[in-house]
Amino acid sequence: MSPADESPTPFERNARAVLEQSVQRIDGRTRSRLNQARHAALAEAARPRRGFPRGFTMMPAAGAAAAAVLVAVTLWHHQPAGDTTGVEGQRAAVEDMDLLADSEALDLVEQGDGSFYEWAVAQTDSNGQSDG
Repeated sequence: MSPADESPTPFERNARAVLEQSVQRIDGRTRSRLNQARHAALAEAARPRRGFPRGFTMMPAAGAAAAAVLVAVTLWHHQPAGDTTGVEGQRAAVEDMDLLADSEALDLVEQGDGSFYEWAVAQTDSNGQSDG
């Protein structure tokens, strides 16, 4: 049995009567404007929406592109600390890449060999080649 087939409850009958009385108290001009607004809203709701879902489907791609641009600009404007410019800076970058590519150095990092790092710092300080 559908709700339309059931007889209204006393609450529903009372609510309907109150609403009908309030509609009868509205003047003709206001009632006409409300009716026009209702028809305009129904016509707008009936129109197919093509651009709305498309905007949400493109949102992840747009976010990824914005993040990539932000990272690129940040890295582009980043100036390295110190006086490593020109050939010296390129040589230092190559040495850093060699250290990262060395599997033995990665094993030392993974094992957490703190004594090695202490020794390396002591060697650098004793040779007078400290950056600080």
